[in-house]
Formats: sequence, C-alpha cells, structure tokens
Amino acid sequence: MKTMWKILGLLMICGQAVAADIASLTTGEMAGGLKETLTKSAVAAVGKLGQENGFLNNEKVKIPLPDSLARVEGVMRTFGMGKQADELVVAMNRAAEMAVPEAKTLLIEAVKKMSIQDARAIISGGDDAATAYFRKNTEDALGVKFLPMVKKSTQKVGLAQRYNDFAGKAAKYGLVEEKQANIEQYVTQKTLDGLYATIAEEERAIRKDPVGSGSKLIGKIFGYGR
Repeated sequence: MKTMWKILGLLMICGQAVAADIASLTTGEMAGGLKETLTKSAVAAVGKLGQENGFLNNEKVKIPLPDSLARVEGVMRTFGMGKQADELVVAMNRAAEMAVPEAKTLLIEAVKKMSIQDARAIISGGDDAATAYFRKNTEDALGVKFLPMVKKSTQKVGLAQRYNDFAGKAAKYGLVEEKQANIEQYVTQKTLDGLYATIAEEERAIRKDPVGSGSKLIGKIFGYGR
C-alpha cells in the first residue's frame, strides 16, 4: 500500500513539473518554436516534391488521369492512344514538380504572419493542425500562382486540349465533374493536395519525434509527456 502511495506521489510531482515547465514557456518561445516547425515542414515538403519525379515516382501524390479518362483508358490503348495517355500523365506530374518550388515563399510568408492565437491553436491541435493553417492561408494564392505554370506544361500535349474540349461539354450534362472539366484546373488542385499532404507528413514526423528534429525549442514545445 505504501508503495502505491509513493508511486502516486511521484506521478503527481511529475505532473506538476510538466505543468510548471509548460507555464514557463514564454509567448515568444511558443511562437518561435512553432514557426520553426512550420518552416521545417514546408521547406522539406517543397524539397521532396519540387524535383524531377517528385510527383511522378511518389505513389502517394502522383497525379493520375482524370476519372473520365481513366474509365476509358483501356479503350484508348486499344485504339493506339496509349502513348498519348502516358504523355499526359507525365506532363501533369512534371507540371506539378515545376510549380511546387514557387510555393516556398508564400508558405514562409504565412509563417511570418501567424498570430499568437494561431500558434496556441496549432500547438494544442491535432497532428495536422499546422497543415490546416497552411491550407487556409495559402491555398487560394498558390492556386493562382500554379495555374499559369501548369498550363504552360500541359498545353504541349495534344490530348490535354482534346480532353478540355470533351470535358467542358460533358460537364454541362453532368457527365464529368466540374472540378475535372479542365485539365489545368485539375492538375493545379492535385498539386496543392499533394503539397499539403506532404507537409502533413513532415508535421506528423516532427510531432512524433520533436527531439529528433534537431531543435531544442521544438523539442521543448512538442516533447511534453514523452
């Protein structure tokens, strides 16, 4: 019985110590640690995706043919259009790889503009709270930035224009989803989805092993109870 009370006493002391440690964090430390985490996640994600085959050879983010084309891919290959389908897949993923590096500046700007309230919400939030913050504050601007680059890459593939002609008309009759009615818009959105998914992976890794991130400040903020 005495042993049990000793254990409970130790747990209470540890809990008080952790609480005191948390309380000892200054607002500047909290914000600084979080901004460091966000920057690390964003830069790492951009680095992984913004290189040749960053999308194409990564099954988690590789951009496939739009559903309407995928459904008839077998027929296309039967009629000798397999090469065009393959060219379009490569072009879409190359476009994404070329566009992603342009995200770095906007992502870092979003970090700099983060408020103390944002920082507290992210620290106490789920494993992808920081990623959600990025999406909320950068998705629209990045979409505008990516679209011209995607157009420049995909317009070189004849099938892209033919798809746009077909899908644009089909969308009016509900045969193709509106978000897939234009190949450039489709690729732009898939690029954004892949970017945020990769940032989320980086964020989860840092939260899981904050000390291993190499930053004492990140370890101090996210390492409680480990």
